[in-house]
Amino acid sequence: MNAVEVYLLGRKLMKIAESTFAADHPGGGLPTSVRMVLVDISAHPGSSIGEITARTGFPQSHVSASVARLREQGVLETSVDAVDGRRTLVSLGESFREQLATRAPVPVDAALAAELASPDRADLAQVIDALEAVAERLIPQALRRTRMTSADVTEAG
Repeated sequence: MNAVEVYLLGRKLMKIAESTFAADHPGGGLPTSVRMVLVDISAHPGSSIGEITARTGFPQSHVSASVARLREQGVLETSVDAVDGRRTLVSLGESFREQLATRAPVPVDAALAAELASPDRADLAQVIDALEAVAERLIPQALRRTRMTSADVTEAG
């Protein structure tokens, strides 16, 4: 695979995931750009606004506005960096982490099946297995966080 193919695959997978989120699912009713800020914070808790800006490529003003919006909704918590008082650190709010942990996962099977050239269940199972294998290698920490149980959240909090 080349860089363009990986990029196109990533975009396609994002569109499939976005199509499966219900509006009432945590993060589901948000505009894509705000959801991407939330996803970055989820993957990198305790990040500064500048770090989030650098990773997402969004303007600092957008990241700050998104963080403010999500903080007002109780999704995020912010704190002043103890080392550098000028920096604001951002993490998922405790109630939002609990909501994620107690919410049933949103399966993508139907959306993936609709995108496959073949409606064969074996093809779908093979694609899901391949995606799981890639995810385990590329985003193991994110998988652990999204698969936490409510008991894990209580213990970690």
